[in-house]
Amino acid sequence: MPAAPLFEVTRGQIVESVHYGSIAIVDSNGTMIASHGDPQAVAFLRSSAKPFQALPFVERGGVEYFGLTPRELSLSCASHEGSDMHVRAVEELQKKIGVEERHLQCGIHMPSDSEAFRSLIKNGELPTQNRNNCSGKHSAMLAHAKMRRLPLDTYLDIDHPIQQDILASFAEMCLVPLNEVQIGTDGCSAPNFAVPLYHAALGMARLCDPHALPEARAAACGKITSAMMAYPEMVSGYGDFDEQLMRVGDGRIVCKRGAEGYQIVGLMPGALSPDSPGIGIAVKVSDGDASRASMDLEVSSRVRPAVTLEILRQLGALSPEQMQALAGFGPVKPVQNHRGLVTGQSRPVFKL
Repeated sequence: MPAAPLFEVTRGQIVESVHYGSIAIVDSNGTMIASHGDPQAVAFLRSSAKPFQALPFVERGGVEYFGLTPRELSLSCASHEGSDMHVRAVEELQKKIGVEERHLQCGIHMPSDSEAFRSLIKNGELPTQNRNNCSGKHSAMLAHAKMRRLPLDTYLDIDHPIQQDILASFAEMCLVPLNEVQIGTDGCSAPNFAVPLYHAALGMARLCDPHALPEARAAACGKITSAMMAYPEMVSGYGDFDEQLMRVGDGRIVCKRGAEGYQIVGLMPGALSPDSPGIGIAVKVSDGDASRASMDLEVSSRVRPAVTLEILRQLGALSPEQMQALAGFGPVKPVQNHRGLVTGQSRPVFKL
């Protein structure tokens, strides 16, 4: 099946643009609960893979070995905003591990945090690697390598033992044969994985509801999801969609955005009803859902958050009060021009 319309934007009474994509919603037992478009579409998870990339490190006892806090574990799964708060947290994490910023191989980009962005421009400074939104993940990868006394300088090579561990555990979580996982290179230079949306959603459901997994892996899954929900501001940043959804979700929702219009969401057992299993949701916006910056330099995506909220609304996963608390992200929003005049509307257009 092809991708299908997900979201449209109107001007006056005319639909001016349409965004296409696909959705898969799967429970921890492998049952497809609902879908839209092509649930078997193969797509790279991009940063939505980060909780899975942290899994073998946590499963091998890395949290205890380095004495990491839940806040630091959440940072290890993050696409943080490069704020001063995040940089300080990364620096503290690296001190515990015994590595330095120079060991990172994630590259450099400007922070998405508006205050940090302004400060760098004002002072004529360039960002360093700790500002990279993946610096927490890379620090944890280095920790994994150091704990096992493995080389640090090749930690991103796909043949490095920690990357092989990550690939194997990801395939096992998603119930995909190892040789069927498509491999590419992410923006931060780490290996990244593409699988059908169904399998990514299944992996997320099992991360949230690991009842069928071995004891050590199940415990690691619980540590990761608990840390992300307890410290959502470390996963992204204050006011970001992921942070707000997990905060409003009140211990029942885990989520992680990815580049190019990817979003993964997990509902904890009991989120829909007292006996409901864990549920995973994988969304891919076909056109990549390019980010936009407002006048105050706040960066946002117009499709992914609104579509995610509409999915949760249709599933009954959020109360009216929770939906109202998240109304700034949609699902339906007025479109305003540069004078503040309402010129149209943006809205989801799918039914699961």
